[in-house]
This record gives sequence, C-alpha cells and structure tokens, in this order.
Amino acid sequence: MTPILHAVSSHLETLSAQERKLGEYILEAPASVVHQGITELANACGISPSTVTRFCKTFHFKGFPDFKMKLASELAHKPAENHYQDIIAGNDLQKIVEAMEANHVASITDTTRLLDMNQLSRAVEALCHAKRIDLYGVATSSIVAQDFYQKLVRIGKNCTAFADSHMQITSASSLSEGDVALAISYSGETPETIDALRCAKDSGATTLSLTQYSNNSLASLADTSLFSSSLEEGMRRGDMASRIAQLHVIDILFTGMVSLEFQDFIPKLETSYQNVQIYRKIQGGQH
Repeated sequence: MTPILHAVSSHLETLSAQERKLGEYILEAPASVVHQGITELANACGISPSTVTRFCKTFHFKGFPDFKMKLASELAHKPAENHYQDIIAGNDLQKIVEAMEANHVASITDTTRLLDMNQLSRAVEALCHAKRIDLYGVATSSIVAQDFYQKLVRIGKNCTAFADSHMQITSASSLSEGDVALAISYSGETPETIDALRCAKDSGATTLSLTQYSNNSLASLADTSLFSSSLEEGMRRGDMASRIAQLHVIDILFTGMVSLEFQDFIPKLETSYQNVQIYRKIQGGQH
C-alpha cells in the first residue's frame, strides 16, 4: 500500500459519511481514480464535487488535480518485495542487517515521494531568513530536533531545541514576527508539541511542522507542513524507520538552506569546522 492509500485507510473512520464513501472507493480502485475527472468521481461515489475537494484538502493536497498527480506517481512505483520487514524472533544477524537496510531505504524513498516542493521551498526560505528558530519535539522527535539544532548552530543560526514541555511554551511565548518555530511529532498528535506550536503561532512566529503523512492536528495548525513516510506500524520497531525518515527531511532542509544562502553559510560552516579541529588539537596536547 502506498503512503497516500495507507493514510486514507488509517483515517477512514475519522471522516464524514460522504468523505468515507470516497475514501472507500479510492482504496478499492486507486488506478481508476487517477483517470477520472472530479465530476465523474463524485458521481461514481454518490457525492458532490465539493466533497471531493474537501477530502483532498483534508489530506493536505491543494485540490483534486494535485491529489491525482501524486497518487499516480505513487502507483507508478512498485514497492519492493522486502518493504518494511518486521522484527522476527531468532533471525540471524545477516537477515537483521538486510531487514534494517530494507526498512530504512523504503522509509527514505516513501518520504521523498511525499515531499511537496512548494511547501519545502517555503520552509527553507523561512528558516534561512529567521531571526530566531525554536525546535520542539519530545521523546524520539526530540532526537531529530537536536540533530537539526547542531546543524543550524554550525551555520550561525540563533536557535534552540526544546524537549521539556514547559520550556517549549516559555520560549514560544517570547517569539515574534520574523521568528520560526518547527514542531516535530511523528503522530502529529503529541499534546505538548501542539500546545507549543499554537503558542508560537499566537506570538506571531512562522510555524512549520514535520509529521507522518496523515490528517493530524499539528500539520493542520502549521503555516507550512512537511511529511515523512507513515507506513511503519507497531511498537516493536522502536520508531526506527520513522526516525530515519524524519532525519532525511531535516538533512534536505539543512542542505537547501546552505544552497540558498551559500555565500553566507559556507564560510560559517568552514569556520566552525576549523575551530573544532583547533580545539581538538589543543585538547589532545594536554593529555
């Protein structure tokens, strides 16, 4: 199942009765949908064209043409046979290595297909021009936030990563126009992260989110929403593939920033690297 179809299937019960009809139709005949017009599809489901449009926006598409284009792109890529392997008792190390490789490659590939270039460009520009950047994330998402924090510090950005919910709100309260808050939550439903991003938005900051691809609260709240693959399920994997997918997006954001402001960021990146090397030599000489 592709990321889009997986998201529709996962959230079928949360949709209105009319939207659920459309969701069920899409799941039953996705290949047919990409060849239908909006009126034809609406008639086939016994709903109005406006319901189709509303459904598409619920899942963060600009409209039906955008939905069709991205669904067609996903359907054109056949999933690998070893797509998202689970942990199995007694597997030898060779099989574990192969399974982890398959899961991580699949998560990166699926995430790349989900990226909206317009949303991504908006996020990169906002981060480049931000006076100050707040990064919010708890549990596994806090590790992703910390990874982005250490990257941004190296290019001289004024930023902080917060895992503590009280500090998230405290910092968000002091943001203003020209600042950026990026909230990271795989589920998109982490209460503390939602509260922090809402506070940042109320303070006038530009808000970004990074979540699984789904109809979730955090993505709906953010000015710009970015998504990672949502195909990993279950507790036993420990969010391994989802973390890799989020880090993939973070690396894209960082590289996009450096590329956009190359003349400004590359000298800072080089200076930070050289200073670390000097410090290591000094410390090495003291032992």
